[in-house]
Amino acid sequence: MAILTQTAQRICRTFAGLWTQDCLLCGAPSAERPLCTACEDDLPRLGRHCPRCALPTIGGEICGRCLRKAPFFDTADAVFTYSFPIDKLVQSFKYGQRLLLGEYFGHALAELATNLAFDRIIPLPLHPSRLRQRGFNQALELARPISRLSATIIDTDSCRRCRATAAQAELPWRARAANVRGAFDCRADLNGQRLLLVDDVLTTGASLNELARVVKLHGASAVSVLVLARALPR
Repeated sequence: MAILTQTAQRICRTFAGLWTQDCLLCGAPSAERPLCTACEDDLPRLGRHCPRCALPTIGGEICGRCLRKAPFFDTADAVFTYSFPIDKLVQSFKYGQRLLLGEYFGHALAELATNLAFDRIIPLPLHPSRLRQRGFNQALELARPISRLSATIIDTDSCRRCRATAAQAELPWRARAANVRGAFDCRADLNGQRLLLVDDVLTTGASLNELARVVKLHGASAVSVLVLARALPR
């Protein structure tokens, strides 16, 4: 029996070495990654941007909007701009349940996180009804690689989405802040804690800003935002 088991293991390792996955964008073999190297190199990386809200600025300076009225979070960063094909990949991840993309993009976020100081990671919470509908929280999936590589806990207990709201993507930009007002609560003492809030896309920043407001009321000393993609104003 032991001989058969060892033989079976050798066969599995052999076929595992031959296994290739097709790139989700061009269909070329991409080994065990969802994108091939060529398509990965063509993804729309976010350039110099405002350190407070991650909107592009010429020299990476704080933008006029943040100078006039700064968000409740202290810093924001993103890997990509929310344009083709990142928008399609994010939609495939969230609504097509391609969880492999969460792991893949989470590693890209983890690289950005090496420049930040934080004590715990809080993925943007989903309301229980939305979580049941989707089956998973995309922000949590993105946070897992950050947690592993930074050896920092993911905190899914301190904050919750206490009010079901209309999907932000279905609303005009100007209506989004009012839509999420009072949508989160916090049940923990976060005194002196440096928090990293994680989500997939930063558009108006209304949801993350509301969560940042709440955690600062509960004592958080600093709040950084890390997202996969930054949507640019139309």
